[in-house]
Amino acid sequence: MKFFPNACVFFKAEDVPATEPLPFPEAEQDSSDTTLMKTLGWVSAGLGAVALGLFVGRELRQRYKFNHRTPYDAYSHAGDEKDVDFGLGT
Repeated sequence: MKFFPNACVFFKAEDVPATEPLPFPEAEQDSSDTTLMKTLGWVSAGLGAVALGLFVGRELRQRYKFNHRTPYDAYSHAGDEKDVDFGLGT
């Protein structure tokens, strides 16, 4: 396969001189609009980080508590008076 350094698919170097401005349109926006959008962006990113931290912390705590069970946890409701009729066979 041959390499052609002068072949370019998108544009040729002589089509756009280096001193000419770029063909992008000028953005005419209010500075208050951009400040508001930046503020809203940072607030939403912060709230997302807090929500993610709460979710991950809750999962880690549940796994820790589950892995550190004692044999007495299986009988934690053995002395309750509510479900007396269960298992009497009446």
